[in-house]
Amino acid sequence: MARANDWTSKVMALINGGNPTAAIAQIKVAPSVKDLKALQTIMTLSKMKGRYPNVDAAIADNLALLAAPRLHRAP
Repeated sequence: MARANDWTSKVMALINGGNPTAAIAQIKVAPSVKDLKALQTIMTLSKMKGRYPNVDAAIADNLALLAAPRLHRAP
């Protein structure tokens, strides 16, 4: 059985609580592309997309960064 990931719900709680700066900080250290896409989907479904343009930009930027191939990996 897969373990439930609460990262998206925690970030949404920050956004709903009116703390987009903390949400952006969490988005920058997102665990995976899957989690960022889930956050983006939840933002769209809850009609929060566009309300916080900085959060939307942070999600898009970090999706691009995580999806890009790495030049090198740490040993």
